[in-house]
Amino acid sequence: MPENEYRKGILLAISAYCMWGVAPLYFKLIHQVSPTEILLHRVIWSFVFMVIIMLFIGGFEKVRQVLKQPKQLLVLCLTSIIIAANWLIFIWAVNNDHLLDASLGYFINPLLNVLLGMVFLGERLRKLQWFAVALASAGVVIQLISFGSIPIVSLALAGTFGAYALMRKKVNVDAKSGLLIETAILMPVALIYLLSTLDTASANMATNDWQLNLMLIAAGIVTTIPLLCFAGAAVRIPLSILGFFQYIGPSIMFILAITLFNEPFDIEKSITFGFIWCALLVFTFDMAYKRKSA
Repeated sequence: MPENEYRKGILLAISAYCMWGVAPLYFKLIHQVSPTEILLHRVIWSFVFMVIIMLFIGGFEKVRQVLKQPKQLLVLCLTSIIIAANWLIFIWAVNNDHLLDASLGYFINPLLNVLLGMVFLGERLRKLQWFAVALASAGVVIQLISFGSIPIVSLALAGTFGAYALMRKKVNVDAKSGLLIETAILMPVALIYLLSTLDTASANMATNDWQLNLMLIAAGIVTTIPLLCFAGAAVRIPLSILGFFQYIGPSIMFILAITLFNEPFDIEKSITFGFIWCALLVFTFDMAYKRKSA
C-alpha cells in the first residue's frame, strides 16, 4: 500500500469516527420529531443519497450480483432489521438524555465483537482478551448487584451493532451495496408508515417549514457519509490499525453528554465505565503487542 494511500486511510478513519461521535448533535436539533419518524426519514434519505452517489461512482453491477443470491438477500433482510433497531435505540437514547448509555454501549461493542468472533467464527481468544472481557463483565455484574439495575440501552446498542457487524462479515457484501439494499428493503415499510401518519405533526413534509425538511433530508447524509469514509479506510489500512480509532466516537459522545448536555455521571455509571475503560486498555495493549510481534 503506497504511503499516501495509507495516510488517506488514516484520515478517512478519523473522519468516520469523529462524525459518528458528533452525530448526537444532529439528532438533538430535531428532538421534536419522534425517534420512529427520524428513523424512517433516515432510511428513505439514505436510500436516495446512496442511489445518487452510486450514479456518480458506480457500483450497481455489484448490487445486481447480490440480488441474484437468495441467501445473501436473506441475510441482508435480517441485517436491515438489526441496523434499524440499532438506529432507533440510538436516536431514542440521544433524545431522551441517555447519551452516556449510548457511549457506554459503543465502548462495550469491541469487546462483544471479540466474544462473537469466538462463538460464531471459531476465533480463539488470547489470555489478555479473556481478561478484558472478564473486566467488562464484572463492571456490568457489579452494577446489577450493587445498584439493582442493568445498562439495558448500552447492552442493546452493543448487541445489535455486534450482531450486525458479524452478519455483514459473514455475508461479505461491500458497504455501499449493502447499505443500498438494506435501505431498499426497509423503504416500503418507511413509506407506508409515513403516509399513514401524514396527519401528525412533522410527518407531512408538505406542511413542515423548510428548515425542518432540510434537517430530515440531512439524515441521509448523516448516515451515509461516515459509513463511506469507514469503508474507504477499511480498504487502505489494516483492521488492527482501524480498531485503534474505534474509541473516538464513544469518547466524543461521553464528553458531549457530561459537558454540553449535563447528563449525571453518578457513582453507578462511574464504576461501570471504570471497568469498561480498564478492559479496553487491556484489550488495546493486547492489540498493540500482537501487532508489534507480527
